[in-house]
Amino acid sequence: MSSDPWGRVDETGTVYVRTADGERVVGSWQAGSPDEALAYFERKYDGLVVEIDLLERRVKTTDLSAKDALAAVDHLRQQVDEAHAVGDLAALGRRLDELTRVIEARREERRAARARQSEEARKAKEELVAEAEALAESDQWRTAGERLRALVDTWKGLPRLDRKSDDELWHRFSHARSVFSKRRKAHFASLDAQREEARRRKEKLVAEAEALSGSTDWGPTAARYRELMQEWKAAGRAQREHEDALWQRFRGAQDVFFAARNEVFAERDAEQRENLTRKEELAAEAEKLLPVTDLKAARAAFRAINERWDAVGHVPRDARARIEGRMHAVERAIQEAEEAEWRRTNPEVRARAEGLTGQLQDAVDRLRGQIDKARAAGNTAKAEKLEKELAGRQALLDQALKGLQELGG
Repeated sequence: MSSDPWGRVDETGTVYVRTADGERVVGSWQAGSPDEALAYFERKYDGLVVEIDLLERRVKTTDLSAKDALAAVDHLRQQVDEAHAVGDLAALGRRLDELTRVIEARREERRAARARQSEEARKAKEELVAEAEALAESDQWRTAGERLRALVDTWKGLPRLDRKSDDELWHRFSHARSVFSKRRKAHFASLDAQREEARRRKEKLVAEAEALSGSTDWGPTAARYRELMQEWKAAGRAQREHEDALWQRFRGAQDVFFAARNEVFAERDAEQRENLTRKEELAAEAEKLLPVTDLKAARAAFRAINERWDAVGHVPRDARARIEGRMHAVERAIQEAEEAEWRRTNPEVRARAEGLTGQLQDAVDRLRGQIDKARAAGNTAKAEKLEKELAGRQALLDQALKGLQELGG
């Protein structure tokens, strides 16, 4: 018979473990000495110790969930309770009890952390909603639109709340964005309506100018043409695709009339030559406005020059196209600068450019991830194929980013 503090082997080879409740049979041993039997069942005890050690380390060093950790504790406790091993089983039970307390404490800490995180997310989303609702009434279309897009990105980065609260806040947030979007669309629709009204007014002015082009009532007709020019300027700009054509017809009708008048009043050639000299000076003065660096100042200066230009009168017929072409070139340059400024500050153009850029950036990021996975899997052929596709997408992205930069971004 052999024994140690935690177990013994009797003369029949039966192995016992000592517990607080008395001895319990854990096995029998017939193949060797009693000491070997005890050593064998003590190794089984050591195996349980190792498993508990491992679970303790997992609980302390990993993000093992409380549910999984408690399930592992229960599994080990059952193994300890039913163990065919020799050793201090009660000590193992106490370690499992302590580990259970640690797990429960960590679960409570995590619950508290989630509650704090949820409250912080709620406050953050309420602030986003309040700002979005304030921006919904803004007339700063570009800056407000950009800020609302930034708020959406911030919202996406915040944790979700309970479904009811999250849905209610998102509904308010989304409604504020919709209000702003509708107001912005209405604003630009109004601009489009103004340009359409300008087109209709200029169509009428062109029709009258063309009707007057054959008149021989020189004085009153010339005066009416000057009035028509003032009305033309007051009408505002039509859509770009109509403005130049209407202007050519309008100016063409005047040219017909004034050409006929010039033929009749050939004696005024001297005056017209003097006019030409003055208009050449004005054209040179206007050309100094280019390139346009200060649009507002250039527009005002050109308007003042153009008023003096209109007051000068006609020039010899053979010089008219050349001298007016110089002024019209300056006017076109200023108009193009206006169009460029309008495009640069147009939030819808910018939104489309940003949307395209975002899509291309997502595609580039996705391809890079696929390439990394292919290389990690040793699939070189697939990686090379994806890299060719990535090069094409990257080129498109670079072009899109350049366009976005030109829009002032």
